[in-house]
Amino acid sequence: METLSTFVAINTVAYGALAIAKILPKLYPADWLPRPYRRAETRSIHPDGPL
Repeated sequence: METLSTFVAINTVAYGALAIAKILPKLYPADWLPRPYRRAETRSIHPDGPL
């Protein structure tokens, strides 16, 4: 009986963590890293805009 209650407890924690992960916004690690390239000049139709 103890084994079953342990399994149920672990299952509950796992499903709770999955539910919380579904609610949170998606994180992209690539957004935290610097970009390896940078344009020398803008390609915008507004030449005075940011690069």
